[in-house]
Amino acid sequence: MAPLDRPLEDTVAAARAGDRRATARLLTVVENSTADAPALAALVKGGDAQVVGVTGSPGVGKSTLVSALIAAWRSQGLRVGVLAVDPSSPFSGGAILGDRVRMADHALDPEVYIRSIATRGHLGGLAATTGAGVRLLEGLGFDVVIVETVGVGQAEVEIASLADTTLLLLAPGMGDGIQAVKAGVVEIADVYVVNKADRPGADGTVRDLRAMMSLVRRDPGEWRQPVCTTIASEAKGIDDLVAAVAKHHDWLAEGDRLADQRRRRAAAEIRARVDAALRERYKVTEALAEAVASGETDVASAARSVLGDTG
Repeated sequence: MAPLDRPLEDTVAAARAGDRRATARLLTVVENSTADAPALAALVKGGDAQVVGVTGSPGVGKSTLVSALIAAWRSQGLRVGVLAVDPSSPFSGGAILGDRVRMADHALDPEVYIRSIATRGHLGGLAATTGAGVRLLEGLGFDVVIVETVGVGQAEVEIASLADTTLLLLAPGMGDGIQAVKAGVVEIADVYVVNKADRPGADGTVRDLRAMMSLVRRDPGEWRQPVCTTIASEAKGIDDLVAAVAKHHDWLAEGDRLADQRRRRAAAEIRARVDAALRERYKVTEALAEAVASGETDVASAARSVLGDTG
């Protein structure tokens, strides 16, 4: 994406009016932390979008479900932004899955914006700048921002800090019930979604989830994760899922829960930026790697030398 071709204020105004090219250019500013980034942050601060995270193993139908959710929220007249986080190409650094292909039904809707974001080596299922991207879309007036994670498995816990409501997708026949227990996702997900519910074994997956949740002790008033069943490719069960997300948002709005979640999101964003800056500052050279591989030095000593710790 080329640099801004007009004043920053005009680009922001155009993005708020639904100009996708302007929105794309502003997200590029955020992703690359260009010189315009601080001024942009000041211009778009505020906003109160509902942030929904969608995570789950590869093949469970995350992108198809996101497309169905977009349609449901658009039917309510809401403006929807999507940040689909993809693995990075080891050669170009770009996003290589291109989840936007599965959301092509919304390509001509000016009230929908979909962006694939490369992880650029960041772990946890998100990119280091995902939080800033969410903040930007909020400030541009989007009502709902959906963040779809990479889909690499049990390490994707960052989404729980970023999103107001986290959806964990599972599918029958993939061993996801066992994986859920192993990953401890009872603490990550706010809503469970058994997608592809027309497949054999769907009822068993729902049963396993409910049995697992029955073992978790909850205090009075604590959120109890519902289990929704969907066939995203046919938009079946989507209305019930949207209602569950709305119910969770209402629960968050009670007391200071939503404010606490937003503070956690800000803290997670800061940590992600610090992590990215440290990776950039403390680089491992080929010579140092060769020294460890040849036995000339050990890993701990090499790490201390990178950090400048000679003690």
